[in-house]
Amino acid sequence: MGMTQEALNNFFKPKKKAAEGQQRAASTSNDASKRTMEAPEKEENAKRPKIETKDVKEEAETDVPSMTSGNPIPYKALTDTFEKVEATTKRLEINSILTDFFLQVLKTNPRDLSKVTYLFINKLGPDYEGVELGLGESIIMKALGEGTGRTLAQVKNSYHKLGDLGLVALESRRLQATMFSPKPLTVNSVFEGLSEIAQASGQASQTKKVNAIKRMLTACKGVEAKFLVRSLEGKLRIGVAEKSVLTSLAQAFVAWEKEVDGRKPMDVSKAEELIRDVHCQLPNYEIIINTVIDKGLENLADACKITPGVPLKPMLAKPTKSITEILDRFSGESFTCEYKYDGERAQVHKTEDGKYHVYSRNLEDMSQRYPDIVSIAPKFANETTTSFILDCEAVAWDREQNKILPFQVLSTRKRKDVEEGSITVRICLFVFDILYLNGESVLQKPLSERRQHVIDNFQLVEGEFAHAKSMNTNNIDEIQTFLDQSLKDGCEGLMIKMLEGKESGYEPSKRSRNWLKLKKDYLSGVGDSLDLVVLGAYYGRGKRTNVYGGFLLGCYNTDTEEYETVCKIGTGFSEANLEEFHKQLSDTVVGHRKSYVSHDSAANQQPDVWFEPKYVWEVLTADLSLSPVYRAGAHEMGKGISLRFPRFIRVRDDKGPEDATSTEQVVDFYRKQANNSSTNNNADEEY
Repeated sequence: MGMTQEALNNFFKPKKKAAEGQQRAASTSNDASKRTMEAPEKEENAKRPKIETKDVKEEAETDVPSMTSGNPIPYKALTDTFEKVEATTKRLEINSILTDFFLQVLKTNPRDLSKVTYLFINKLGPDYEGVELGLGESIIMKALGEGTGRTLAQVKNSYHKLGDLGLVALESRRLQATMFSPKPLTVNSVFEGLSEIAQASGQASQTKKVNAIKRMLTACKGVEAKFLVRSLEGKLRIGVAEKSVLTSLAQAFVAWEKEVDGRKPMDVSKAEELIRDVHCQLPNYEIIINTVIDKGLENLADACKITPGVPLKPMLAKPTKSITEILDRFSGESFTCEYKYDGERAQVHKTEDGKYHVYSRNLEDMSQRYPDIVSIAPKFANETTTSFILDCEAVAWDREQNKILPFQVLSTRKRKDVEEGSITVRICLFVFDILYLNGESVLQKPLSERRQHVIDNFQLVEGEFAHAKSMNTNNIDEIQTFLDQSLKDGCEGLMIKMLEGKESGYEPSKRSRNWLKLKKDYLSGVGDSLDLVVLGAYYGRGKRTNVYGGFLLGCYNTDTEEYETVCKIGTGFSEANLEEFHKQLSDTVVGHRKSYVSHDSAANQQPDVWFEPKYVWEVLTADLSLSPVYRAGAHEMGKGISLRFPRFIRVRDDKGPEDATSTEQVVDFYRKQANNSSTNNNADEEY
């Protein structure tokens, strides 16, 4: 997905007129599309749904403050770029727009690039810092009304008509008369305003948040209001995937180093791979960007390495359906079989200053949720172990009978404000990998060596800390026996991993064929397991009269930032489940379908209730089929993909809606199912 050298050279040519810029983008697209790594361009009918804006006549274009060297980046320049990106679905064109803008920022005020990047991905910092706006629609609408002189009823009416609070903000600002022109917004001032909202706490926090929103809103001009409000909602919805941001950052840095900094430029493809790899190990844009600015791309890998206290996204496994598939994949290779524990992924860190941290698979700091892990960590690490990063599974544990308890028991633990003395569900931490030890990364070491590091440096603590049970064999009968025993011991199945050689290294953030997972669900022929977002519900009948009787579920499209419906589900629920979900989901009910939820528009296909996407459920299905009603993968398949005979398994508390099974995965599983004439290719992302 890299940029060709010819396309890169185009960055250095003066732009005589807009047409030349368009020709350049087309040239870049034609060149880059030849590479196998580039995703195919989407068909015209694949464009994501656009909200009609004919009723919103934007005010006359105001002059965009110039981007001159040393000056702050105008927020208008950023939102104009958002507008350009929103107008296309072509991945190469989006990358070209982003690269152009990032290069302008580097030429103008390089230190603003990290804030620009975070605003592009709708964040205020790295995930592990846990900075969130925490705004509901009611607060945004209240601020929108007060900030533009409209009543709450008028704001709600506009929202009902337009279906997008960003467009409501645009309309409201157009209608508002102003006596003076506020100071233009900058990227820095908006970022600081959003940070102020995220940090607001205490009894007056809501008032502080509303005032901060009003202050920024009254300074908005044109499309600034639309995108400011979308940022407040946490849904920019311009169709930018984070992988595009990383690619464009790399391309912009190469161009900048050649044109401005005078350094010998790095090969573009090499730079793209470098930025991706470094971000996997150190997911902090501010550190990465400022390091390139100060030290250059050539020194980035040495300066930005895996660091205790900064979590990295875990390596994931691909599913397999049989032991024979495993033997085919690892034919002639040394591999190991390992219990697949049914718990919650936990990355345990010890920093050089002796502090311990626990992080989730999504880089969330879980140290306060698992104070018992923090407490036992000093017990299992040898005195000579000064720093480490362990990859583990936290499993509910019965200390009286010394056995694993089901995941459902673990899920009953409190998720916030956990006091160690009040914990009733105890956990045992099973370690299966080490990523960092005593000041050095061990990611590239073979698994056999990493496993030995664990044995040598970490001691067992009965009922609290243990090594994942494993066996090295290529005998089919022994693997089957080991699998059967894992199920008897309360596990989900087996993990099969490359043990020696280059392919046995740890690959952060990658779902790799060097790790395979074999679960009992795959063997039983029940079908695929997917993690889906709850989008809507249908009123129950008969025994389910007072609760929801069925639910509309969807997957997440990372390219369009939309949720695409994939099935209606009504089986697998206990009465207690339905009562709990009715109460839980009532807090997320919205008056109409969100603009970023894609579903059939026919009146007879609508759920009785729509929800704000928040909860993720694990679902099993018999197989996948094409459907004219559901929208998952419709842009690629012509029709949507749906689940046949879906069945609820459990709530995935460890996943947010954007961590659900992706549209890309659903399409991939459907195609594999068709190619294999099989109905049991799995999509679960649990491990």
